[in-house]
Amino acid sequence: MSDIDPITLSVLAGRMEQIADEMDATLFRAAFNPIIAEAHDASHGLYHATSGDTLVQGKSGLPIFVGVMSFAVKAVIEKAARDGDLEDGDIYIFNDAHIGGTHLSDMRLVRPYYRDGELFCYLASVGHWHDVGGAVPGNYNPAATDVFQEAFNLPPVKLVRKGEINQDIIDILLRNTRLPQSAQGDLNGQLGALDLGVKRMDELLDEYGSDTITAALNALGHRAEALMRSELTDLPDGRWEAEDFLDNDGISDTPLKIKIALEIKGDEMTLDFTGSSPQCAGPVNIALPTTVATAYVAIKHVFPALPANAGVMRPINVIVPEGSLLAAEFPAPTGGYTETILRMIDVVFSAFAQAAPDRVVANAYGTINALSIAGKRRNGQPWVMFSFYGGGHGGSIETDGLNHGNAPISTATIPPMEILEAAYPVMFRTWALRPDSAGAGAHRGGLGAVYEIEVLEENGAEAFLFGERGRFAPKGIAGGDNAALNLFRYEQDDGWHSPPLASKMRGITLKAGQAVRLETPGGGGYGASSERAPGAVARDVARGLVSEAEADAAYGPKWRETTA
Repeated sequence: MSDIDPITLSVLAGRMEQIADEMDATLFRAAFNPIIAEAHDASHGLYHATSGDTLVQGKSGLPIFVGVMSFAVKAVIEKAARDGDLEDGDIYIFNDAHIGGTHLSDMRLVRPYYRDGELFCYLASVGHWHDVGGAVPGNYNPAATDVFQEAFNLPPVKLVRKGEINQDIIDILLRNTRLPQSAQGDLNGQLGALDLGVKRMDELLDEYGSDTITAALNALGHRAEALMRSELTDLPDGRWEAEDFLDNDGISDTPLKIKIALEIKGDEMTLDFTGSSPQCAGPVNIALPTTVATAYVAIKHVFPALPANAGVMRPINVIVPEGSLLAAEFPAPTGGYTETILRMIDVVFSAFAQAAPDRVVANAYGTINALSIAGKRRNGQPWVMFSFYGGGHGGSIETDGLNHGNAPISTATIPPMEILEAAYPVMFRTWALRPDSAGAGAHRGGLGAVYEIEVLEENGAEAFLFGERGRFAPKGIAGGDNAALNLFRYEQDDGWHSPPLASKMRGITLKAGQAVRLETPGGGGYGASSERAPGAVARDVARGLVSEAEADAAYGPKWRETTA
């Protein structure tokens, strides 16, 4: 069957997306660690049998995993071809970031799906495990200089062979984590999600047949490509450049440049990252699969109506210079990949703002502020509270930015305070919006947040921070102002202290009753602040989002003539 009618195609697109959605939901409900169960730092999808290209991804999974998991599936395809032993019922597992992208906390499971004895496609699951060994609990080691200091490295290996689990692999995994019960629960959740995916694919193919589903998958890829080309044709031809910086790599206090040249010619686009800083010593490097996947995420933000499959990227050429921190080679550390890909998205938006400012928002807060607090309870059992934290999103042509949102690399949610306090011996003294943190503009940015976390465990704890935007503020666009910088402090016997590297530090010793404090950036402003309605400024002041002094400085005294 070569052609498929639009109605059937729409129905099948929804059915296949639902399969991935159900796989997501299965893992979210079964996972033991809050980063998956509450924050939804995971993803599932269907991938092409020979190329590994993304066919379908669910709506609940992290967008960054769309392109990255394609590389992970390709790695399995290549290994299976070398070994010559791919069979129905096999499941591969690995976390090697240089092969499959992102970082070592993200554990990947890839399963071939067979129909009538023939390989039809691959199903894949990825989830952020709570702890995978390494020097720092939670694996965000800001001082790592190679991957061996970050976590246990697992290349693609067969966890399951023809339906039989290899317990030796599980034993190795559980021996290399501080939290084996959590790892076992997350693994079982991922295996359950893959089992469900197989069951749902069987039902789908029983109803429609292999030929129809294959035709639908091909048509969806071609349609995504056609839509992308149509979108590009509507934009002006030209070349636009932008650059931004990471604070440092956690080792040397030297800024690192992320640069882009965005070029549109007809129905094709090039994203050229030539000019970005070389590979660095610290863990803000990213592997090539991660860079390509991040380009996809940025494009999806600019063109939100496009479907989530590999066809979107066919008209787009991504140029990544060899030897740069965007194409890091093994064993370069990659644990802080989140910070680098956020800066990549920022520069894509800043370049696009010159070509089509109505399509993008100003920079979001630009850091997940990966904070680990870890110690031992009175009974000797280790505990690791790892989480990420929110901030403000950028203003747009239509509205102010979102207050206290999650990073634009994902659809994850910030774990609730109640969940964290129930699971770990900590207390949040403060969880609130941060006044005066947003960039001013015709539409201001969203506000960042303030978190102050006290250690309750009498044995004390150690804290580790991997953040960004402590030196380079989120940018406004179209004349909007920059947002506030990221601020981190920690409490000691002689008072509060700040990290020498601004946004990164490890080994902060905390006694019971001492705390850490994060004040996260807001989003950049959109449009000149002189164009903001005085009534909107007055409302912000009345609600405590902007102080009177900041309102005077950013918008002038006219707002005082208007009541909220």
